[in-house]
Amino acid sequence: MRDLRRRDFVTLLGGAGLLCAAKARWARAQQAAMPVVGFLNSTSPGPHAPMVAAFREGLAEIGYVEGRNVAIEYRWAEGEYDRLPSLAADLVSRQVSVIAATSTPAALSVPITTIPVVFTTGNDPVKLGLVSSLNRPGGNITGSTFFNNALGPKRLEILRELAPSAKVLAMLVNPSNPNTESDTVQVQVAARSLGLQVLTVTASNERDFDAAFASLVERRVAALIVNSDPFFYSRRDQLTALAARHAVPAIYEVREFCAAGGLLSYGTSVTAAYRQAGVYTGRILKGERAGDLPIQQPVKFEFVINLKTAKALGLEVPDRILVAADEVIE
Repeated sequence: MRDLRRRDFVTLLGGAGLLCAAKARWARAQQAAMPVVGFLNSTSPGPHAPMVAAFREGLAEIGYVEGRNVAIEYRWAEGEYDRLPSLAADLVSRQVSVIAATSTPAALSVPITTIPVVFTTGNDPVKLGLVSSLNRPGGNITGSTFFNNALGPKRLEILRELAPSAKVLAMLVNPSNPNTESDTVQVQVAARSLGLQVLTVTASNERDFDAAFASLVERRVAALIVNSDPFFYSRRDQLTALAARHAVPAIYEVREFCAAGGLLSYGTSVTAAYRQAGVYTGRILKGERAGDLPIQQPVKFEFVINLKTAKALGLEVPDRILVAADEVIE
């Protein structure tokens, strides 16, 4: 009887071992079958955490949760836009399922391949040459635009309303951004129509910020437009602090700048564009063709005022501007 029990016990152990081995093989098979999304961005993970969270939310809407049934390979250029082509090439070499190119510089750096691409951009993707049509992008690329790069003239008008006697203003741009030339031209055309002079100051890294603001003070500009740019967004705390230190009224692209102490912002939600990029990425993983998905466009434009910052700058905000604001931070 003792021998029989021993044999039964050994058999039981053997069966359990086979079961564990089968489970391990199943887990490896599931891991191997898990789709991989390449996430390519121009800046840094810390400041863009809300955007990454929005992208994941979009994926989750379609049923994909990072680490459970989808993997995400992150590539960050840390503000050095010239690194983007090599980072994109690395994702292509890894044969990821989809590339989420989340910024204009990132989208333009992805080589033409068979891998579907989902982009976010602040400019017109047709003018950039990313797609042939907003409704039918074609090829293997789609995405969303928040059109913030096209809103420079509107931001100029708002600054003029705030300081009607001002004649000389400035625009801070990143010369590494492919949108910079067209953005600058649009603002200069608008400035001439309003009888204003807009000086251009540049910054492509943090070391340039102090010199740029010193130039503004030296040239006695009345106010500043901070152009839409991923690197500027990632350094919003530093930029708003410099504007406060040098007492320069400034307008930015999105409300996050005002939340960080900036005076004004006018633009659309960048987080909404990232969430939509996540949705489209999930739909492509489900089997839809990128080129059949229309480019998503913004439906709401937000005008935000930080009244606390206005008071610190000694500015009296006219009632007509306060009434026009979608949000007033006090």
